[in-house]
Amino acid sequence: MAQLFFKFGAMNSGKSIEILKVAHNYKEQGKSVILMTSVLDTRSGTGKISSRIGLEADAIALKHDSDVYDIVKTKNTDAACVLIDECEFMTKEQVIQATQVVDKLGIPVMAFGLKNDFRNELFEGSKYLLLYADKLEEMKTICWFCKKKATMNMRMSDGKPVYEGDQIAIGGNEMYYPVCRRHYNNPPMLKDE
Repeated sequence: MAQLFFKFGAMNSGKSIEILKVAHNYKEQGKSVILMTSVLDTRSGTGKISSRIGLEADAIALKHDSDVYDIVKTKNTDAACVLIDECEFMTKEQVIQATQVVDKLGIPVMAFGLKNDFRNELFEGSKYLLLYADKLEEMKTICWFCKKKATMNMRMSDGKPVYEGDQIAIGGNEMYYPVCRRHYNNPPMLKDE
């Protein structure tokens, strides 16, 4: 039975490498997959899913008004799976459309992304995936400053944490650190020692 999966984690938790691995495994068995990612993530070019270790794949670039259900129905209803990277940027409507892919077309959907932003607030896509997903899985990584599990994302500017600003600013290790709650609230670089 098809299900909607939401696999979430902090920055550097291996979400993109996992989606590429899943796609590879399906393709190796001769099964087709539909890869999607947000048009907002242009770090490796529009419509690209890429990992920090250098692997990448072409994907459909989802715009704010893209209809996930229509794309899948039009593209390939024989797909074995739909894989969506950067799902935090999805709208509520797109999350509901993903449920329709599962419920009407019988195709599993695996969505990978961040749960919370650098202000420690939910993204719209993440909020509705938490509500609508059949299965939730946390992908873990460690804090930039200690050995604890990272659950938050710290935005950096000029070597200092930023806690205010626009929710979306695309960047990688130069801009975001995965951190535990303790170091989110009390980053080591600000301590007077």
